[in-house]
Amino acid sequence: MPYENYAKWKTDEITGEPKLSIVIPAYNERERIVATIGAIASHVSDLGFPWELLIADDGSKDDTVVLCEDLHLVNMRVLKAPKNGGKGSAVQRGMLAARGRYVLFADADNSTPIEEVSKLLNQLEKGGFDVAVGSRAADGAEEGKKSLLRKVLSGGLRWMVKYIFFIPVKDTQCGFKMYTHDAAQKLHTKQTIMGFSFDLEILYLASKYGYKIAEVPVSWIDAPGSKVDTRKEVQRFLRDLMKVKMNDLKGVYR
Repeated sequence: MPYENYAKWKTDEITGEPKLSIVIPAYNERERIVATIGAIASHVSDLGFPWELLIADDGSKDDTVVLCEDLHLVNMRVLKAPKNGGKGSAVQRGMLAARGRYVLFADADNSTPIEEVSKLLNQLEKGGFDVAVGSRAADGAEEGKKSLLRKVLSGGLRWMVKYIFFIPVKDTQCGFKMYTHDAAQKLHTKQTIMGFSFDLEILYLASKYGYKIAEVPVSWIDAPGSKVDTRKEVQRFLRDLMKVKMNDLKGVYR
């Protein structure tokens, strides 16, 4: 009964601790935020447990916030920012505000379909992992419509992550990651990178602090309307790699 479950979630405020919090960072997402919220709410409401949705706006200049608030979903919170602080900043605010036993971060474009959420949840709930990473590089993943340039650059960056930073994850940048509440709180409190490469720092810290990390193959498609400038983001990624290493040498992460 998907609609009945969604209707109940929409109007009946949950009490106590949610089993799952879902954090969606959003910046100027008026074209797709409502559709993404609808897809997530429809599927997760039918899984049979209490959950909450957090839209972490990143200082949008369009009517993203208004569109979200006009939905009047009692179990959805819209976290507003006075100015644009970067994707990492939005995710950090959402993660630290989340109340769920488990916390998922998912991109606003729904590139990894929400139907993949149970794969990650099972790893934390039944597998004993602290962090579950949706991956486009793990065996069994399905990756569609990715440009040749992005494939080449992704391959090079993955090599650096593995052999220079020793992070035990092939794909650090997929926007679909789940943590236990305690892991989310500790990792995102220590977070210093507020831009595109924040995932790299979080997984570096997760490995450093000894959290159990599961890399989970997921379906992924390069959704139209992406705001990512591949060349610029690669430059920022390389810069942030060095920042993470310097932070560690300086004792920032102790």
